[in-house]
Amino acid sequence: MFKKVVEARSHQRLSGADRKKLRRNIKEKFSRASDSDLDALLPPKAEITVAKLQNRVHVYSVEGGYPMFFDVDGRGSEIFPSVYALWTVPELLPAFMLKGGEVSPFIIGGADLMFPGIKVPPEGLPSFVPGEAWAVKVPGNPAPIAVGSTTMSSTEALKAGLRGKALRITHYYRDLLWESVEGRPVPNAGFYEDAVFEDPSLLSLPQNSDSTEIVGETSIVQPNNTGSIEVDESHVNELQADSSCALTIPNDENDTTNAITAGVADLKLPDSSPANDPNEQHTLSTADIDLLLDKCLLQALHTTVKDKELPIPGSTLWSNHVLPCRPPGTTLDIKKSSYKKLSKWLHAKSSSGLLSVKEDKYKKEVMLLSVNRKHADYASFKPERRPVEKSEQPSVQSANEVRSSKTLEVAEIYKPSVHVNPIFSSVGADTGRLYSASEASDIAFEYIEKQNLVKPTNKSIVVLDAILCDALFKGVIKKGTTYPTEIHKKDLGTGFVSRMQPHHVVTRGNESMVRKGGLKPIQLLTERRQGNKKVTKLSGMESFLLDADALASELQKKFACSTTVGELPGKKGHEVLIQGGVIDDLAKHLIEQYGVPKRYIEVLDKTRK
Repeated sequence: MFKKVVEARSHQRLSGADRKKLRRNIKEKFSRASDSDLDALLPPKAEITVAKLQNRVHVYSVEGGYPMFFDVDGRGSEIFPSVYALWTVPELLPAFMLKGGEVSPFIIGGADLMFPGIKVPPEGLPSFVPGEAWAVKVPGNPAPIAVGSTTMSSTEALKAGLRGKALRITHYYRDLLWESVEGRPVPNAGFYEDAVFEDPSLLSLPQNSDSTEIVGETSIVQPNNTGSIEVDESHVNELQADSSCALTIPNDENDTTNAITAGVADLKLPDSSPANDPNEQHTLSTADIDLLLDKCLLQALHTTVKDKELPIPGSTLWSNHVLPCRPPGTTLDIKKSSYKKLSKWLHAKSSSGLLSVKEDKYKKEVMLLSVNRKHADYASFKPERRPVEKSEQPSVQSANEVRSSKTLEVAEIYKPSVHVNPIFSSVGADTGRLYSASEASDIAFEYIEKQNLVKPTNKSIVVLDAILCDALFKGVIKKGTTYPTEIHKKDLGTGFVSRMQPHHVVTRGNESMVRKGGLKPIQLLTERRQGNKKVTKLSGMESFLLDADALASELQKKFACSTTVGELPGKKGHEVLIQGGVIDDLAKHLIEQYGVPKRYIEVLDKTRK
């Protein structure tokens, strides 16, 4: 929904009547919301504005720029709360709980929620119907990370064996709607740039104390007296904006101190001790934090940043290289430095000649291009020989995981039909599950062995009894034609499988999709338009778990051309339109980058003579 930038056609302030209408719609749509909840979401004295986007979406924001609700079609029938609204009232919607924080990168990366990624509570799957608005949460974190609508009912989900798509995500943490807020606040320290984990503040509290429950239920984003929204810092340990964490150091006068940077005699950190009082904290000055940042950067450049891995995003440099090099027991907060933002800090290092950086206009972040290994600061720095502490901010997608998310597995499977059900029942096999072709053939041969149907004089021939004959030929043989009495073993397996209902399963990373029928290939078509210009059309990518909007954005950068996404007639998916004749390169990209088998790509170039 908010993966691509969409310009607003108009911005206008809601009148009193429109405010009341919006409030009524939200009250009807979200039965869990009390009057006090509605006052927190839409403060009575605050100005409410609506931005009407070119894709017909209406975004309702409170004074101060916080988007609280959005209407998918602009008609009031599909209204969803934003993550800022859910952080204000966490229980506004029922929520699916992920199996763990390691699943969150897929959700905040733009993927829909699949049933295999949901943690089913001990009391069983909650009841829901198709089209309901549900939120997504991470275990141990009360703040939702996404919102969407259910694709099927709970009854249908159980019949499908909890496979397939559970929630079609419409909005999530770190999409463009979230980024539209200045400062980009997060509700707690469990929200990282590429993943969401449990809230550390909840882990540090006694499990049976009342304070734990209060934190879990208290609104994290609160309206202030002026009607705008502020982040309640009493429930936020760290505000992570532009890759930042808080730099606080336990104070213990009895512990010995260690110097953290050469040449700065008065900048020292005490060792942490279990006996320290966690409530006693000491904050370094701005100048000290600047020196510590430089020290960690130089340590990372010497030890972990390799030239062959460049360029890398600034956020990756921060989380995977700079943070692990900080002194043990400390965290870094770039907001406490004189730079305030990661981008400004990297640009400052670029101006000094130590780094070469560039702003990526697509990813909207600074990229580290190269390191000047001959720079005086780099040459004079002596890295510490100590084990590098692992970053507290988990590196969720390792290289292997990234590769696995691109790896595609396609399998043809079959479900027993009315024709072959007697065979499965006879050998005690489950008629409700799905089988591979080899498993189905084994069932047929198990029946033959059980009934002793192999011809004694020729072991390669199977004598057909009434049940097996009906399973293979009933409805196929024309009236008046004699049914066969024997069949060769080599023809039995394929004939038996052909009488079953074909299905296919597509798996990419942690996502899996099972659909009835054979797998339809991706279609690539190049044709000429007015002015003898070539365009390439791509359709059918949804069958291979590829998002049309994300793929269009990627192809736009890869081929340096404009791309558009349109809906196919009859709601049969989407079509990506690419300017230019890139059909061969596009097919190669789908094979190499996304693992789509060549046999599942249909290519038609109408421009070739």
